[in-house]
Order: sequence, then structure tokens, then C-alpha cells
Amino acid sequence: MSERRVEVESYFRGLRDRIVGGLSALEGGQFVRKDWVREEGGGGEMSSIRGALFEKGGCNFSAVRGPKYPTVPGGATAQGEGKIGASANGAIDRAAALGLVPPRPEELAGKEFFATGVSLVIHPRNPFVPVVHMNVRYLEVGESGWFGGGMDLTPCRPFAEDTAHFHESCKRALDPFGEALHPRFQQWAKDYFYIAHRKSERGVGGIFFDYLRGDPLHPNDLDAAFSLVRSVGDSFLGAYAPIVERRRDMSYGDSERDEQLQWRGRYVEFNLVYDRGTLFGLKTGGNIEAIFMSLPPLVSW
Repeated sequence: MSERRVEVESYFRGLRDRIVGGLSALEGGQFVRKDWVREEGGGGEMSSIRGALFEKGGCNFSAVRGPKYPTVPGGATAQGEGKIGASANGAIDRAAALGLVPPRPEELAGKEFFATGVSLVIHPRNPFVPVVHMNVRYLEVGESGWFGGGMDLTPCRPFAEDTAHFHESCKRALDPFGEALHPRFQQWAKDYFYIAHRKSERGVGGIFFDYLRGDPLHPNDLDAAFSLVRSVGDSFLGAYAPIVERRRDMSYGDSERDEQLQWRGRYVEFNLVYDRGTLFGLKTGGNIEAIFMSLPPLVSW
């Protein structure tokens, strides 16, 4: 295993532990951990919770490998310029200047791959506490490697101050690596988390990025990309915990609960129809229970 793989995997394990610890403190209860092994190589550990505050939540770590990179519909083997959030002439060059370099098909075809990351989704019981999603990941195919990730907030009942705090937290995490990144990654989240058949966004957004191989000052430096990903991962609890504390004791009744269950349907629709992480996990023989951790415990249409 390469030195970079070891370093990234170690960081992701530690990040998972810190996030699980912070969320456990909010809940006043512990996550249940469960190991899983992938027959083709690697595996991971699920961390799940069912509580009074977090009706269902998961924070999963994985590190998988295989002899041949899978073809994923809509993924890196079939991306167009739209996948990096722009379509105007010269957009590829502008993306490269920010450290965003989508892999070419010849970089991927038939190559050995390694993928590791942390993915979490929290479905609170109180309709006024927003759902949150966060993912940070590293993918290595042959001699090529890149990072991806982001976080987004999906409230049933949005509050302007919560949305502002979340976006400001994302901005603070990214600004040290170039002020052009936050508006780009924020727009990318708006584009990515758009539910086309509903003609609406999934929530109030956040940030999303992929194919990251550097930053504006070091566009072809994976160490710089790794520093950025660490900043995003380390910012999560500060972005989400204050919102939970602010909303957790708000009273609600049956009408708000019914609204929440119907609203959760959009979250399910996005994850099953559009989400690239779900597709990648299924195509690479990932753990089904871990992949569908993102789905809420109860939902209605």
C-alpha cells in the first residue's frame, strides 16, 4: 500500500471517530459499530445510531480495492464538462486552474483501483432539526488519484440563520485554499443536488466537489488537495452541532411530523435515482446495509 493511501486512510478513520464522538455527545447515546469485509478486497466499518434526537444516523468508513476500476453510469468514466459544474468555452481550463482535473478514459480503463472515505447521513426525529450529509473520499486508479467530497443541509423547515451559519462554515473551511473555491463548490452543490423530476433542489445546499488534485496555488499537488479535504472534514461538527442545539427542543405535533415524512420522500428519490456514491458502492460490491444507511427510517409519499 502506498504511503499516501496509508495517510489518507488513517485520517479518515480518525475523522470518523471524532464525528461519532461529537454526535454521540449530542444524542447522549452511543453509535453501534459493525465491521464488514468485501470479498474482492478491503472493507469498512459502519457506525449507526437510533436515538431520541437522531431517529436514524450513520457515519461509515470504508477502504476498498480491486483489480479493475468499475464503469459507473454518470461517474468518472462517462463525465462531460457538466460534471464539473460548467459548460462555457474554456471551462475545463478554468477548472484545472482550481485543481479540478477529471480523469481521462485511458487513465481508468482496466486499471487497479483503491477508494477510501467517510460518509454520513443524519435523520433527526424533530422536524425542525435538519438532515445533514457529509462525505470525503479519495480515489486512486492506476497512477492517478483525486479527492472529492462536500456537505449539504436538508431542512424540512428552513431557518435563514441556520442556512447562513452552515454556508459560512463551508466558506471558512475553503477560503484558505483560494477564495474562488467556495462559490464554485457552492454552485456545484446546487447543480448536483438538483432533483430534475421535482424541478427543485434537495435542500438548502452546501458544497460539493470532485476530481480535486490540488488547489488554485498548487493545481497538481495531491498534498494540497488532501489539506483542503482535511479542512472540510474537520469543519463538519462546527457547521452542524450549533444548529442541532438551536432546534432540538422546538415543539412539534402530528401535522409537522406528517410533513416531515412526506418531505423525506425527496431525499429517498435523490439517493436512489441520482446519487453517484450509491451507484459506485453498488457497482463495486459494497456493503448494501452501509450504502442504504442514507435512507430515512420512516417516509411517506
